Amino acid sequence: MNSRTTRKPMRRTTPARPSQRAASWRTVHTQGVQILAARALEKIPWLVHGFTLRPGGASTLDGKRVFNLGRTDWDTRENVLANREKLLAALGARKMQLISQRQFHSALARVFDSPPAQPLKGDALITRTPGLLLAVLTADCVPILLVDTKRRVVAAVHAGWRGTLKRIAETTLGKMRMSFDTRPRDVLAVFGPGIGRCCYEVGIEVAQGFHSQFARAAEWFDGPFERLVADDTPNPLQWLNMHPPGHQPPPPTVRLDLLAANRWQLESAGVPAANILTSDLCTACRTDIFFSHRREHGRTGRLMGFVGIRM
Repeated sequence: MNSRTTRKPMRRTTPARPSQRAASWRTVHTQGVQILAARALEKIPWLVHGFTLRPGGASTLDGKRVFNLGRTDWDTRENVLANREKLLAALGARKMQLISQRQFHSALARVFDSPPAQPLKGDALITRTPGLLLAVLTADCVPILLVDTKRRVVAAVHAGWRGTLKRIAETTLGKMRMSFDTRPRDVLAVFGPGIGRCCYEVGIEVAQGFHSQFARAAEWFDGPFERLVADDTPNPLQWLNMHPPGHQPPPPTVRLDLLAANRWQLESAGVPAANILTSDLCTACRTDIFFSHRREHGRTGRLMGFVGIRM
């Protein structure tokens, strides 16, 4: 989730409440672990899923215990492994194999029928094999869980702005269809917490990229979007060269709604709007319960969105 600008991000405070759609979500507290769960998915007896929260854990960041589930330069491998073991125990899933990938903001979705022999790169994981717990790691990017309720196929997707631009959610759904004959109308899609439209300020290159790929892109941005995507808009380097040194105004920016962009992709691919559930919580607004790469300037942990088929 890079694409930073030099301006101070515009922020809007998110009310300190569980969610605007609180009835659709609940926070599970078990064995010292806090997990955000979607009630629609909790009704499926063969499924395990959730999105981890920040508090607790074996890791320490800025003097506080945190539940970091990804490799970072400030945490140890031992702490991360301890947190992952604690998560599996809390889920009653010690026998499940946790599978994650080296994410690189791609449109690469992989199908797994067993744990890989070595770490793989990718940004989405798909399986219909019981006993595999698929996981994506986030700290502002949007974690998306896809569940084919008829054919018992599940997927976990990591969607930042680059992956969204490359249609990672749509690509993953297409791979489920090709590999397992998934029908979009049978899919439940759940979007976990990510950075909100209120805080996700991006620059010219992002706006122009979305404008070139999506006819409805303007609906997903706040700010001078049309101005930024105009043919005569200077690129960031040209902005710096248009004024004497020390007098350059910052290039204009806009705010992007990653949730809306990914929702549109899935709806366009045939997933009914009623089958898509999104969290209203913004990771940048709520660093008391989430990690945010943008808000914390890179020194933060990783949340985990996970989904699997019970053994």
